[in-house]
Amino acid sequence: MELEPQRSQIWCRRLGPYFERLATPPSLVVEGKLTRMVGLTLEAVGCQAAIGDRCRITAQGGHTIEAEVVGFANDALFLMPTGIPRGLAPNARVVPMGQAGEVPVGDALLGRVIDGSGKPLDGAGPLRTDGHMPLHSEPINPLKRKPISVPLDVGVRSINALLTVGCGQRLGLFAPAGVGKSVLLGMMTRFTNADVIVVGLVGERGREVKEFIEHTLGADGLRRAVVVATPADTPPLLRLHGAAVATAVAEYFRNRGKHVLLLMDSLTRYAQASREIALTIGEPPATRGYPPSVFARLPQLVERAGPGAEGPGSITAIYTVLTDGEDMNDPVAEAARAILDGHIVLSRRLAESGQLPAIDIEASVSRAMNQITQRAHQERARQFRRWYSLYGHNRDLLAVGAYQAGTNVELDRAVRAMPLLTEFLRQDMHAKVTMEQSLRDLGALVEHCAGDETRN
Repeated sequence: MELEPQRSQIWCRRLGPYFERLATPPSLVVEGKLTRMVGLTLEAVGCQAAIGDRCRITAQGGHTIEAEVVGFANDALFLMPTGIPRGLAPNARVVPMGQAGEVPVGDALLGRVIDGSGKPLDGAGPLRTDGHMPLHSEPINPLKRKPISVPLDVGVRSINALLTVGCGQRLGLFAPAGVGKSVLLGMMTRFTNADVIVVGLVGERGREVKEFIEHTLGADGLRRAVVVATPADTPPLLRLHGAAVATAVAEYFRNRGKHVLLLMDSLTRYAQASREIALTIGEPPATRGYPPSVFARLPQLVERAGPGAEGPGSITAIYTVLTDGEDMNDPVAEAARAILDGHIVLSRRLAESGQLPAIDIEASVSRAMNQITQRAHQERARQFRRWYSLYGHNRDLLAVGAYQAGTNVELDRAVRAMPLLTEFLRQDMHAKVTMEQSLRDLGALVEHCAGDETRN
């Protein structure tokens, strides 16, 4: 008789989880069917799902295609496939799968290359990650963010000395095609003292993805990096997810107290993918063919980077922005300048003259530099800029011989300093220049030129 209560307790413990599941039965899944497809937009009726939910569509032959809800009108849902929509036919079965948006995260991601769905692309086996992060996290209260107070060494002398980047700063890298943008990103990836590097290759050509990983990034850079690649031939929704996945991975390491360098190439391709989706579901264009929702998405993505609310972790983000030659009036470029903490501009003229990296110091600025550098450093950087800018404004006069030495004392000083200034800005792609060495080189250059002025 004494064993009966004990047996009852054992059975209660075993059956307890099942009773809990029965108390909260799963909600019914209302399925629907595919009624229309125009371009990449799918229209389904009869099913119930919210914006951002995933749906599984059964194509001919029995294979399935996943799609995400991007809009609705009356009783119809608008879906965007995350893969190639081959084999779809009218009345195909559409099954809602619930909320999407989880990214596998963990130290096992380091050294790996994944796609916009979080699946490996490098053939190095399955990901053995520790957990998951939401694809779209909740925004951090701006009053709880830590201030930017510590410089980040990126290993590039001109940036360290003249455009000092802070841990948690968000910068734009504005460049036309073919001026060394990828090379500069590779230098920062290999040379930075950040704990973790996350690279998001959004909308790039497939050939460039492999070249960046093997040649620009290299084996040493890849060991502490996570690469998220969504090439140009992937659907626009997957390109959007690629940027979100890269940001979510960076947030995971930031929450663990790491200093993360997030390189996103490019913000322009992200905006173009967002435009494709918005136009296909019927949103009217507003600015040069870009619907208003595109400019709402940009700050939502960018604001996820930066310092965290707790702990020492931070995300220093550099977003590349493609420009048409030297034209900086592109709507994406204008929007990016307004929401970022500075910009680095690459010039085709400088690249053609042999100055690599081709950073246009006059057009570039770091808005956090004065908060994270010493006053002596700031004065030397300003003196460098004064000489460089004065020479640039009078370049045409000097080139045609219309200027006579002695007419302007300050210009004479700039002319004598210009060869040293140009050499300071040059750096071999395989040569690392630390923050300490960059400041020593800047100090020596300014003192030498100032001493030369005194002697003359």
